[in-house]
Parts: sequence; C-alpha cells; structure tokens
Amino acid sequence: MTHALTFNPAAAARSVVPFPRQEASAEHPRAPKQERQPPQAEVLRVLGQNRFRYLHHNGAPYAVSYDGPPIAVPLRATAHTGTGSLRQHLTHAYVTQYNRTPSQTALADALAALDALAMHVPETELHLRVAPDPDDSAVSWLDLGRADGESVRLAPDGWALTYPDPEIGPIWRRSKLVRPLPRPDRAAGGWRAGLEEFAALLPFTPETLPLAVGWLLAALRPGMPRPIAYLTGEQGTGKSTSGQMLAGVIEGARAPLRQAPETLRDLGPTTAAGWVLALDNLSGLPGWLSDALCRVVTGDAQVTRALYTDDDVNVLTYQRPVLLTGIDLGALRNDLAERMMPLELQPIPRHKRRTAGALWTTYEEAHPRILGALLDLAAAVWADLPHAAADLTERPRLADFAELLHALDRVTGWHSLAAFNGAQDALNDAVLDGHPVAGALRDWTASPAFPAGGWQGTMAELHRLLGSDGRSLADGWPKTPAVLSARIRQVAPALRARGIHVARTSGSNKNGKVWGVTFTPPS
Repeated sequence: MTHALTFNPAAAARSVVPFPRQEASAEHPRAPKQERQPPQAEVLRVLGQNRFRYLHHNGAPYAVSYDGPPIAVPLRATAHTGTGSLRQHLTHAYVTQYNRTPSQTALADALAALDALAMHVPETELHLRVAPDPDDSAVSWLDLGRADGESVRLAPDGWALTYPDPEIGPIWRRSKLVRPLPRPDRAAGGWRAGLEEFAALLPFTPETLPLAVGWLLAALRPGMPRPIAYLTGEQGTGKSTSGQMLAGVIEGARAPLRQAPETLRDLGPTTAAGWVLALDNLSGLPGWLSDALCRVVTGDAQVTRALYTDDDVNVLTYQRPVLLTGIDLGALRNDLAERMMPLELQPIPRHKRRTAGALWTTYEEAHPRILGALLDLAAAVWADLPHAAADLTERPRLADFAELLHALDRVTGWHSLAAFNGAQDALNDAVLDGHPVAGALRDWTASPAFPAGGWQGTMAELHRLLGSDGRSLADGWPKTPAVLSARIRQVAPALRARGIHVARTSGSNKNGKVWGVTFTPPS
C-alpha cells in the first residue's frame, strides 16, 4: 500500500503540551494568580514523543515523524547527516508553536529523556538511496532525495513515482552525500532514446557502453555484489567528468568524486555516508586499500571505538557500488582484479570538445530522461532475470552481475557479458604480468622445457627450478619454498584462468610432499 503523506499543523498543535491559560483569582480580581508553566524540557519531551516515533539502526537511535515522510533523523547530531538532528527539529517545532527559543539546557534534558526511551525500541533497517521492498523480493526502491520523500518503486512490470508506506517501509536515511535526483521522465523514444543521450555525453567505446549501463543497473539492486567500475583512458579522455556523470545518474548531478583516503579509518565513514564510493585520479593502490575495496564490493562492517568511551564501539555496515578513475593503477592483486571492470574511454576529438558549462547544462537537461530510460530498461531486465539465471551455464566470481548482464543482453541484443568476460581475461593477464611467480610459471609452462604430461615434485624442487635462471636474485622473489607456496595461492585463480594448475597430489617422497603442475591451453 502506498499513499501521499501530508503534514497536519492543527493535529500537531493539539499533540503538544499547551501552556496553561492565565485566569483571574476571585480574591484578587485585578491581579491574576500566575499558574506555574510546564518546564521547557517537559514540553520538548512531550513534543518529541507525540510527533516522532523511534527506532534503532546499527545501535544508534533515530526518529521518524508521524506526519511526515519516512525519513529518519538521528537523535544525536553528526557531521554527516543531511536531514539535521532531532535537536534541530524540536527547536523548529518549539519556535513555531510558542514563538520563542528554548534554552539549550532544556533541549539537552529533553533529548536525554528521549534517548533513554529510545533504548527500548527495536532495531530497524534504514536504507540509503536504494532499498528492497519489504513484501516482494522482485521489487526495489530508489530514494530521489526529495524533502517530501517521493521515491521510485521499481518492479518487473514497470516503475512508478510514489511514497513508501510509513508503517511498512522502506525508511530512508539521508546524509549530506545524498543529493536530490530529478523526477524521472519517460523518453518519447523509449529507453533506447534516453540511453542514446547518455552515450552522446560520455566518451565510452562501443564495447564498454553496455558495461557502464550494466553497472548502473546493478547499482539499483540492493544487496548485490557489483564489479568496481574503473574508468581509464589516456590523458584528456574526460575520466573525472565521465565519472561524475556516470555516478550522477543515481547520485545526483555533479556528484563529487573523492580522493583516495589515507587510512582505513577514513574510508569507513565516507563509504557508509554515500551510495556510490567514487575515488578520482588514482595512480596506484596500496595493499590495505585493495583489500578494503574488495570488502566494500561484497559487504563489510567496520568497528571503531565509540567517541569519548573506552568500552563501547560504533559499527558501520555497507555494501556499495564502487567507481575509480585513473590512467594506471599499477600491479593489481588477484582478488581485486576479479572484482574489477575496466571501462575504456576514447579520446575526444577537438571538434567535439565542449566547455564544462555547456556539457553540464546538456547533462542536467537530459538527466530526467536518462534516469527514466534506465528505469524502463531496469524493469525489463528485472522481468527477465529468472529466465536468464536458468539459461546461464557458466558464471564468473561475480555471479549475480553475470546473470544481470545475461538478462541485459537478452533484452537489448547487446553482448555485455562477453565483453565483461573478455575484460576479466585481460585483467588476469595483467595480474600475471605484475606477479613474478605467476610470470615465471606462465613462461615455464609455455616453453618447450615443460613436460608434455605435466610436472611433479616437491615445492623445494619447484623453487630451485623456477629460480634457476637468475630470478632468485631479483627483488620480490620468494626466498623459501614456503613463501613460494603462499605466493602461488595468491594468484591461483588467475593461473587457472590461463590453464595453469598447481596443486598438491596424494603422494610424497623422501624430500617431502609432492606437488603437480599441469598446463591446458585455454580454448
């Protein structure tokens, strides 16, 4: 059930504790006796109880207006919220009702009482930008970031602008990174016309445009692992602007790209506060950031010490679409490479270059139609997903995304899944090129010296064999057989993708356990 939400000032006025009217005393008709007025803190507490209901999310208390849209506001002021705190809402209500400002002491006392009462309310999931429908797993919601709470309900049979039921949900959580989206418009020529406008604005190659559309569709599905969109190209291909526009389709025009954080502690709050994690102009990825991005894709929880306490913690949970821009990320770890999707941008000819102002004006004018086209296409893909999942025989590591691309291809006639698999193969090669042990195994298995039926021996023997041509003197080469074994496990999936299998056998000899190396050229 969905319905519009309205605010009733008369009902809200009746819900507060009124100040008693002053009446004349019989003993002193000309000097009326002043009745004691309720303390400001008590007025604010009752105001807060009557106008808001309370819930917990990740252990923190939130309030939701009875007479407003299903948007949660925190009881405790934070630097990241885009909806203000309950303190601000109560101050506004008090000033509106009584035409004077409450004292800060009264506000603090009232909020402390409401915070204590909120301790006993149930834990409730709050959603940022995208949410599942509580009753239908095939349906999802998109928060347009509007003050009135109007949202998009996206189902296999189409999409509609409506308001979530305040009793059923979803309930939205807002931050300063949640920007308003335009009300989507159905393009006259259908989803193809809208996406043609999108393609004219961003310099994607014909092979990568379907992948960019697939990434946007995946960003509309809650709880789904999505590949990291990596916008790359030579200098002058508009990577930063294209990243802003790509993320901005579902994050709001001119969505900010951020610089890479310096520590894991910095990454958590900014990731949790926005929907798309977009990092700009990367020239390399330290190991901790590579591992962290893998967790952001599949879902992560960051636990930190609560402010001013020694025995409590804050928990941030998130699973986000990730977008990176850069010319060269350097050597990639295998687990990150399996979660990445390069989106190549082509050089922009001089006669097609536009000023930034003209480009953004065109984008913002087309944004409602682009978003409407994406939603039209999403509804068709959602309807085909069960059939596509049953039809797909092979899946990469991001199996959910592969099923979505397969459904996208069935709806559009594109070849996005083949392009994604090809990009994964190229990334596997990049991993092997940047890994000395993987490179040594690849060179050896492709050489005439590799036995036709495969090789067997101990890890110590393999260590001597691979290092016999001088590699053992190079920086980064494993110094012991145990380290060699660990390095092989790091890149085992990339090796298998190229037909190289290194595994323990069931046998052993006087020198230790036996390993086998086989090579089957990929078809």
